[in-house]
Amino acid sequence: MMEIAGLVFPLFGLILLGYMAARITKQPEAAMGWLSTFIVYVSLPCLFFKLLSQTPVEKLASWDFIGINLLATFSVFVMVFGISKATTRSTTPEATIQGLAGAYGNIGFMGPGIALLSFGELAAVPLALIFCFENIMHFTLAPTLMAFASGKANNIGGLVFEIGKKVLLHPFILATIAGVSAAVIGFTPPTPIERLIDYLAQAAAPCALFAMGVTLALRPLRRIPGELSFIIPFNLAVHPVLMYLALSWFGNFDPIWVYTAVLLAALPTATNVFVIAQQYGVWIERASATILLSTMISVVSVTALIYAITTGLMPADLFP
Repeated sequence: MMEIAGLVFPLFGLILLGYMAARITKQPEAAMGWLSTFIVYVSLPCLFFKLLSQTPVEKLASWDFIGINLLATFSVFVMVFGISKATTRSTTPEATIQGLAGAYGNIGFMGPGIALLSFGELAAVPLALIFCFENIMHFTLAPTLMAFASGKANNIGGLVFEIGKKVLLHPFILATIAGVSAAVIGFTPPTPIERLIDYLAQAAAPCALFAMGVTLALRPLRRIPGELSFIIPFNLAVHPVLMYLALSWFGNFDPIWVYTAVLLAALPTATNVFVIAQQYGVWIERASATILLSTMISVVSVTALIYAITTGLMPADLFP
């Protein structure tokens, strides 16, 4: 049990430290600007470039793994979206944010730290592939559905251009493209640059988790929306179970790849969901509440999942 605590405590401990620091110092939300810039535009891109550039090219073309992962995540989005429309009579924009809240886990801030600490660098490739392609899917779903809901989908060419620009110019996607390109041509940066990339990559997970704690403190939980009664179970339970079943049924994958995908699917709602909600001016406060509550509950659920994986209670393939 101490080994599990050793894995989990640094992760949630960093989030707690960020939360406590924000509550004690009472800095305004604007003070997070440069830390967020460092994480999103410098540190995490360096981490993904480093991991991918050192990966054998044949492992990067795992299209069956990518397809199954996207299918499971998209299925969760569709189910939450449908339940939202059917039971709460939500508008399409509201249902879109709720669908993202159920299917979009915190694979950016929590993902690298928790996967690499739990499984080591063997988790780097599936982590990067999941991160890249799931973000592309989410970045495409949100503006597309919002455009159709607002009646602005008449200009299909303009919509496709805007979506493509947001996806391709995202720093994480650019870092992924650069990392894959480096792996293909066998490029290794000069030693001084390589060491700088290493330093920045090492800062990614601690800074991201600390920033997440600060973000949670700055958006306190004022009330628990009724929609969370189905969103959080889909986010923390249905998503990882569906991912586990799909990977077991459709493929014969490396155990580390399976466990990494299931662990990332079990992460709480991504802070990006709040950003998207703010961008479109819909479901903002409730998105914040979803992130906070799902993160609190995930302390127990993610710990239980890591315990099941590391003790052998959860086989890598249900249907060998």
